[in-house]
Amino acid sequence: MDMEFLCYHRDRSGSLPLRDELLEEHWSYMDRYAKEMIARGPTLADDGDTPTGSVHIVDLPDPAAARTFAFDEPNYQAGAYRDVLLRRWRNLLGRTMWDFPGGRSGGNRYLVLGLGAGQAADLAVPTDRDDLIAYGPLLSDDGSTWLGTAVLLRAPDPQTARAVLTPDRYAEIEVHNWQFGGRPA
Repeated sequence: MDMEFLCYHRDRSGSLPLRDELLEEHWSYMDRYAKEMIARGPTLADDGDTPTGSVHIVDLPDPAAARTFAFDEPNYQAGAYRDVLLRRWRNLLGRTMWDFPGGRSGGNRYLVLGLGAGQAADLAVPTDRDDLIAYGPLLSDDGSTWLGTAVLLRAPDPQTARAVLTPDRYAEIEVHNWQFGGRPA
């Protein structure tokens, strides 16, 4: 049985020219994982255009395969990323981003990362799920320890996106502009 993983590569400052140079290599690499992909796309600066990172949620056989996926990626190999967050993840919506009824565009999209502290929180999908693209807990490699929650969603603004998580249950909550990714049609 495969496992789901969230991989968030955060860009190194000034890496945009390198990312542009490696764009086809990145897409070709990700094409190899098309069947395993649950969600993908860049995080963006407040200008809505400049990449700040790259999110991929994939279904892979084990933690070793997830590490290979994360660290063999061409942008990582070339030094475009400053760090990588790689965690087991559980797909509580049971679908891919391509199944999101809201479609690929329209409205603001966000990645919300709640980095855990203590007892698990937000393990149930919110009742208002119409704007949720992906939702699930971040877990240790063996799946036994809750480390946080990761959400992709459509929301009017960052504050509304942040409110999807219970604020006092996390050491930190990050909100990043995000857009549907993949090779252009």
